[in-house]
This record gives sequence, C-alpha cells and structure tokens, in this order.
Amino acid sequence: MSAADEREDGQVDEERYVVVVNDEEQYSIWEDGAPVPGGWTPTGFTGDRSACLAHIDAIWTDLRPRSLRVAAEQA
Repeated sequence: MSAADEREDGQVDEERYVVVVNDEEQYSIWEDGAPVPGGWTPTGFTGDRSACLAHIDAIWTDLRPRSLRVAAEQA
C-alpha cells in the first residue's frame, strides 16, 4: 500500500479507478464504473489509485495542455 491508497480519513482506498484523458491531453482518474464526465475519455488503463497515478506519471511527461504545445511548435 502506498500513501496514494490511503484516504483522508486514514482508511485504505480499495476502489478501482480508470485513467481518463481530455481533449487537451490532460490526465486524471475516475472511479471505475461511474459515468465518465463530459469531455473526458477512458484510456483503457484501470487499477487501484496508486497504479493509476503511477501510470499517469509515466505517460504524462509534458504537463502543458495540447493547445499550448501545438502553438509552441508552430512558433
């Protein structure tokens, strides 16, 4: 268990999560089985909270929104 698996009340978070991404290629996690909010798309990666956050850390290396990256590339 990591600190990411512990809720604010000290209980272990046993929920499953799905990694989601928006049109700006920003990542987040959402409870698995809950409706994904508009503007977000599941990436296909699911797991416990710490696994999902580790996955995001590994793939989201440039935190700038996609529109900013594109503008910088065109400049």
